[in-house]
Amino acid sequence: MPFSPENRQGTIGGIIFVAIFAAAATYIAGLGPVKALGLSPLVIGIVMGIFYANTLHNKTPAEWQPGITFSAKKILRFAIVLYGFRLTFQDIVAVGLDGFLVSLIMLSSTLILGSWLGHKIFGMEKDTSILTASGASVCGAAAVLATEPVLKSEEYKAAIAVSMVVLFGTVSMFLYPVLYASIIEPATGFLHMTAREFGIYVGGTIHEVAQVVAVPASVPGSPKEMADAAVIVKMTRVIMIAPMLIILGLYLAWSAKKEGGDHSGKTKLVIPWFAVYFILVAGLNSLIQSYTATAPEVTATMIKHTIDIINQIDTFLLTMAMTALGMGTIFSKFKGLGLAPLYTALGMFVWLVVGGFLVTKFIVEVL
Repeated sequence: MPFSPENRQGTIGGIIFVAIFAAAATYIAGLGPVKALGLSPLVIGIVMGIFYANTLHNKTPAEWQPGITFSAKKILRFAIVLYGFRLTFQDIVAVGLDGFLVSLIMLSSTLILGSWLGHKIFGMEKDTSILTASGASVCGAAAVLATEPVLKSEEYKAAIAVSMVVLFGTVSMFLYPVLYASIIEPATGFLHMTAREFGIYVGGTIHEVAQVVAVPASVPGSPKEMADAAVIVKMTRVIMIAPMLIILGLYLAWSAKKEGGDHSGKTKLVIPWFAVYFILVAGLNSLIQSYTATAPEVTATMIKHTIDIINQIDTFLLTMAMTALGMGTIFSKFKGLGLAPLYTALGMFVWLVVGGFLVTKFIVEVL
C-alpha cells in the first residue's frame, strides 16, 4: 500500500517529485513561443517525464516509485472527475441535433476504425490500439488518460497514444485553416461550408480542445458562430467520454468471458466509476451555471472565479498524471512496434479530415 507506514514517506516524496516536474511544465507552457504553438502543460509534462525515464531514472530513490505510480493512477482518476466542471449539459442542447450527431458518429466510427486498424491490420497490441483510437476519437491526451485505467495498461502504451495525438492534432491545427481559406470558404456547391458548418466540422474532428479553439482563431475574419459551434461540438465529444468508457468496460468484460470460455456468468465487470462521477460533476456544473445566469452579479462572479480555480487545479493534476505516465515510459519497451502506431494514427487522421467533412455535410443538410 502506498500510504502504509513503511511506504508513506517515499510515496509523498514521489508525489512531490512529480508535482515539481508538473509545475515546470506549467511554467514552460505559459512562455510566449510555446503558448503560440498551442502546446498544453499536459504535452510538455509527458515529454519531460519521458526524458527523465530515459536519462535519470536510475538516479532517483526507488522509494519514490509508489508516489509516481499514485500520480499516474489515483490522481488521474480524481482529475478526470474534476474535468466535469468544464462541461454542462446545456452545451449539448445549444449545439443542436446536427452537432450532437456529428460528434456521436465521428467518435464511435473513429474509435472502431482505429482499434481495428491498429490491432487487426497493423498488428499492434490491443491496448495500444484502443488508447490511440480513444485519443483521436474523443479529446486527445485527456481521453488517453481516462481510458488507460479502464484497460489497466502499462504507461508506455499511453505515451505512444499521446505522441500520435500530439503529432496529428498539431498537423490539423495548421491544415484546417488552409483548407477553409483555399477550398471551403471561396467555393460554391458541395465543398462550400457556412461558418457554423465549418465550426461543427472542426469541433467534431480535431483532437485537442486547445487545437479546436486555435483553428477558428487562425481563420481571418471568422465570425463568432464558427468558434462557438466548434467549441460546443468539441465539448459534446468530451462529455461522451463517460458513456464511451462504460461501454468499453462492458465490452472488455464480454471479450474476456468469450476468450476465456467462461460460461458461468461470473466474469468480473469493470465499471469505470470515475466516469460516472464525471457525469455527476458535469450535471452539478450544469445546475450551477443555470443558477449563476439569474444570480446577483457579485454571487455569479464569485462562483465563476471558484470554478476557474478548480479548473486550474484540475489542469495541474492532469499535468501531474501525464508527467507520471511519461516517467514510466522507457524507449526499450517500444521495440517491435515499428511504424504501426503512425500508420494507425494516419488512417484515423484521413478519416477525420475526409470522412468528417462528408458526415458533417450530410448531417447538416439532412437536418
